[in-house]
Amino acid sequence: MKKQFGVSLIALATAGAVQAEPLKIALVETLSGPQASTGLLYRAAVKYGIDKINAAGGWNGEQIVLIEQDNQGGPAGASDKVKAAIASGAHIIVQGSSSAVAGQITEDVRKYNIRNRGKEILYLNVGGEALELTGDKCHFYHFRFTSNAIMRVKTLVPAMKESGDLGTKVYAMNQNYSWGIDMNDAIKEYASSGGYTIADSTLHDVNKIQDFSPYVARIKSSNAQSVITGNWSNDLLLLMKATRDAGLKVRFGTVFLDQPGNIGNAGDTALGHYISHPFNIAVNAQTEKFAEEYKAKVGHYPTYVEPNTIVGMEMLQKALQNVKQNNGKINVTDIAKALETVKVDGPLGAVSFRAADHQIQMPMVVSRVEKNVKFKVDGTDMGFKPIKVFTAEESINPVQSVCKIQRPA
Repeated sequence: MKKQFGVSLIALATAGAVQAEPLKIALVETLSGPQASTGLLYRAAVKYGIDKINAAGGWNGEQIVLIEQDNQGGPAGASDKVKAAIASGAHIIVQGSSSAVAGQITEDVRKYNIRNRGKEILYLNVGGEALELTGDKCHFYHFRFTSNAIMRVKTLVPAMKESGDLGTKVYAMNQNYSWGIDMNDAIKEYASSGGYTIADSTLHDVNKIQDFSPYVARIKSSNAQSVITGNWSNDLLLLMKATRDAGLKVRFGTVFLDQPGNIGNAGDTALGHYISHPFNIAVNAQTEKFAEEYKAKVGHYPTYVEPNTIVGMEMLQKALQNVKQNNGKINVTDIAKALETVKVDGPLGAVSFRAADHQIQMPMVVSRVEKNVKFKVDGTDMGFKPIKVFTAEESINPVQSVCKIQRPA
């Protein structure tokens, strides 16, 4: 009888112990095809962050599960992959490549959460920079871990001005979609404080133009001394090369010049041009340490979209430390509430979220392409020399009046 009674107690204790539900994070990114280079960088950074969490014990005793969904680079494909991720039990969606894709995903998540109260999912936006994402499309379950057009221009303009490379006439050259339009507007907004006039502006098709010489002729006729552009990939490289071929001496202020391969492809054309970005390995000992730790695990220094993604995963890890499961069940709303209050020491300084619109508040650095730098890029003799670091308070843009986040009860 005593033996049977002891067995019964063990059985009851086992039955009463509820195993924690594993947290599932779905990366919905472009992981194959000609546009996969950026998506693969996001994957490397997200995996690095999740591996760190799991190495520290995971969450509530369970390892975090990473689900990968290849969205093939378009909004329609991304929407289908979000559905597939939810069907696989994903609690969190992570995505970064393309503001157009981000706009689709954030709307899909918002609508899903309205229809599925108590089973909400969270969208961690690590790369979509269009202002509308923290503007009229903002909602409680969307967090942006990267900057936006205003933050980029707000830091780029004074740094170039103080260095004497901005000039008094600026040409605004951007791609004709949400991101490029935001950049165009921001360049005009900061003309007064930057002490320049808009010599002219262009909004052009995205990644369809092979010959930028007509645009360079227009820049030349405007007498602009510098060009500020949000262009990325070939639209940035071909534009810079066309100015070199025309012998036009203008300075570029960019935001995506640190995309791997850009300096290698541009060569000496990129010398003297500027970039506003969330990270530069050469700023101080802390940035070097941050980069060396990443390289030791991944095989290369973090650049372009990776640093802010890494910091984003660190913020998620800290938020999870303040959330407990209820009877083994995951409450995504509790995770979101914890994430709102998280503060971490990023490689450039303090990083936090603004509760009003879930825009990350983070330092920015403006750099210039030079040869006399410690850390070279793309196998060239060039790299990014830090010119000026801006604190999170100096970098952040005002809350947009159209953002009206409805907080859960």
